[in-house]
Amino acid sequence: MEKAEPEAPHVLVLPIPAQGHLKPMLKLAELLSYASFQITFLNTEYFHHTFLSSIDIHAFSRRFPKFQFVTIPDGLPPDSPRPVKSIAHYLFSLTDAAKPAVVEVLVSLISKSGRPPTCIIADGIMSSAAVAAGEEFGIPVLAFRTYSACCTWTYFHLSNLAEGGEVPFPDKDMDKLVTCIPGLENVLRHRDLPSFCRLEKADDHLLYDFFIAQASAMRRASALILNTFEQLETPFISKLASIFSKIYTIGPLHCLSNVDDPTALASTKSIFWQEEKGCLTWLDSHPSKSVVFVSFGSVVTFTLDQMLEFWHGLVNSGKPFLWVIRSNAIIGEDDPRKILENLKDNTKGKGSIVSWAPQEEVLAHPAVGAFLTHSGWNSTLESIYAGVPMICWPRFVDQYVNSRCVSYVWRVGFDMKDSCHRSIVEKMVRDVIEMKNEEIMKSMEEISKQAQASVKESGPSYCNLDKMIQDIMSVNLENINRRD
Repeated sequence: MEKAEPEAPHVLVLPIPAQGHLKPMLKLAELLSYASFQITFLNTEYFHHTFLSSIDIHAFSRRFPKFQFVTIPDGLPPDSPRPVKSIAHYLFSLTDAAKPAVVEVLVSLISKSGRPPTCIIADGIMSSAAVAAGEEFGIPVLAFRTYSACCTWTYFHLSNLAEGGEVPFPDKDMDKLVTCIPGLENVLRHRDLPSFCRLEKADDHLLYDFFIAQASAMRRASALILNTFEQLETPFISKLASIFSKIYTIGPLHCLSNVDDPTALASTKSIFWQEEKGCLTWLDSHPSKSVVFVSFGSVVTFTLDQMLEFWHGLVNSGKPFLWVIRSNAIIGEDDPRKILENLKDNTKGKGSIVSWAPQEEVLAHPAVGAFLTHSGWNSTLESIYAGVPMICWPRFVDQYVNSRCVSYVWRVGFDMKDSCHRSIVEKMVRDVIEMKNEEIMKSMEEISKQAQASVKESGPSYCNLDKMIQDIMSVNLENINRRD
């Protein structure tokens, strides 16, 4: 009699309901599912229907029959707007609600299958909820930090900043170097620290405490997963090894695949915004590396004055531009849609404005020669992979660290944080498009090749994904043997 195949590993996935966090988490879950893992993917009730409307759920279910979505509450009333004005309030509400919800899901899964999931993969921001549940049920937790290794290392030392008297900032010198984060003493300035370190708003104090608490909980995870690649961040990956015995660097995750047709994955689609594919045709009509792509992500907002500074800088540069401006991006105005319509009319012949674009395809288009970005980590990795130099205008949390790495550590772009004056925009756009900075062009070419090599079948990120799959399978087999 043939021996029955062992039960497949079962992974419970706990993401944060924000596009920049959901996409890499969903991509990882799909890759694990393709490796025949059973996946239970937790979504908040509020975002679940929006999320499902962005994918073909029937095709998805046929492709991944062992993949199920389960909803949990986010702690807010159903009629409360999302995103909320207070990010800190939302994160505390979300993580507080997640703690009992994850336990409830685990009880349900165990009652149905007779066994707990093999492991939990949780966004690092959900560490407190995931680790508490994992410890209660004896399930290992793998923390997936969707930030860079450098930023992750920074977050582990947030308490050092307060203890060392660097936060709150002792004076107004924003260019003063940070001295109490090992390995970053001559790199980060006060202005490069995560945005909440400025303690300018009531929310900042809450966020500061929140991220210290999550970093503390994350230390209890069994392993750390990072969406980065070894050659880009070797020093900080090495430093994080002093905290975690196992680290899996699997980036750039958006281009890592063990799937025959990666374009069929749901994680390649925009989750909350409808893409205007016509912009690719518009790009087809422009010469190689002549266009500036402008996008500040799915969350960043700006005032009318800031928007006009960018617009004048782009127009004055004389370079064609493709600019993504979401319908909810302009704040402080009674009729932002009318403003946007007027801006589009005035842009004709100079550039193109769309509400959302297929960013990976745009960056890969030969016409694109520069990326004016908010420095979100996904955008940074996508730009590096495509070999497109960046102009950084960070606005929130990790973006400030990322932009410093882009300009000062890796030398693959410019950092214009804390300013968007039209003259600066104009100069930086011209410098990148006209390739006036040879160091940036050379560095980007080299790092881009490293990124592309890392996700090939023999590359380190590809091998690290396989190692993680094998390690989870080993845990699963140990659990089976223990039960038998």
